[in-house]
Amino acid sequence: MTFTESPERQALRAAVAELGRKYGYEYTIKAARSGGHTTELWNEAGKLGYLGVNVPEEFGGGGGGIGDLAAVCEELGAAGAGLLQMVVSPAICATIIARFGTDEQKRRWLPGFADGSLRMAFAITEPDAGSNAHKLTTTARRDGDGWVLSGRKVFISCVDESQSVLVVGRTEDAKTGKLKPALFVVPTDAPGFEYKKIEMDIIAPDYQFALFLDDVRLPADALVGSEDAALMQLFAGLNPERIMAASFAVGMGRFALDKAVEYAKTRTVWKEPIGAHQAVAHPLAVAKIELELAKLMAQKAAALYDSGDDMASGEAANMAKYAAGEAVAKAVDAAVQTHGGNGLASEYGLGALIGASRLTRIAPVSREMILNFVAQFSLGLPKSY
Repeated sequence: MTFTESPERQALRAAVAELGRKYGYEYTIKAARSGGHTTELWNEAGKLGYLGVNVPEEFGGGGGGIGDLAAVCEELGAAGAGLLQMVVSPAICATIIARFGTDEQKRRWLPGFADGSLRMAFAITEPDAGSNAHKLTTTARRDGDGWVLSGRKVFISCVDESQSVLVVGRTEDAKTGKLKPALFVVPTDAPGFEYKKIEMDIIAPDYQFALFLDDVRLPADALVGSEDAALMQLFAGLNPERIMAASFAVGMGRFALDKAVEYAKTRTVWKEPIGAHQAVAHPLAVAKIELELAKLMAQKAAALYDSGDDMASGEAANMAKYAAGEAVAKAVDAAVQTHGGNGLASEYGLGALIGASRLTRIAPVSREMILNFVAQFSLGLPKSY
């Protein structure tokens, strides 16, 4: 057992941090306020191989694990240049295709994930099926050699920047007549596929969309992996999603904490800098502790996942996501409070993080559902829902 990252992982962090500082928060917030995107950062990160560190080497990736990709995500966030789509495209979609896709699907899609030239969104949430995935109504029916997909999805990130969407639908089991989950790659320019931006009170360069799938016709190979293994495939993608969400949150928390510490060291109201006062120092110390604890749990979850222990990694990934969501919300709040009125002034770069940090307690899985999971699976308590 070791609690020290490998020299290779540490070197990766240092290189990514340098790239993040090259762009920084000013670049990100400018893109967000103008309705734009952080395309230049994404493209450069892809060319440098940072977005494909978890893709197998035979397909042009780095051959690493989800822990390496999480480190990239965290360091960009800590530099104020977080990339939300990392949580989805290389983490969920590339992982599922690498583990369960056919040889042809791997050859077709993984090289694009490796260099960042391919972006794929992920669609599971529906208007009437948020936390309860058993209520999904997006369905696929066979049509000759292909499929016809119909349904609706909501709060789907980065669709406007993606060439395709990995859609969670349901197919009818020929033996039982019941619906079972299945995963389909749907091009965003497919006839019958439409998306509409959801206006959000969050200032970020990554946007949310509602999807409308009206008898979208797909070829046979749009089905990822085995129709009968979709549930296993789905959870194989959701564990990395939680690990990445935790790392994204930790990175954001580190960025806010760094700004607060610098301000507390230099802002003087009475005789000494405000950081000398415990009322200011202690909340920042608590933020540091809780962010480090969340980071450690995310690293444990990643190590378990990369070792092939999906069940144990699921428990740790949920705990990491919960801890990181709580930690970043507190860290941003403490950073804003440290700055006083300046905490809400645009030039200090903290106000926009209030909504973004609060969202991490809701998505991609709510803190309440994580508590349900831990109560039931970790503690053995009766199911409450």
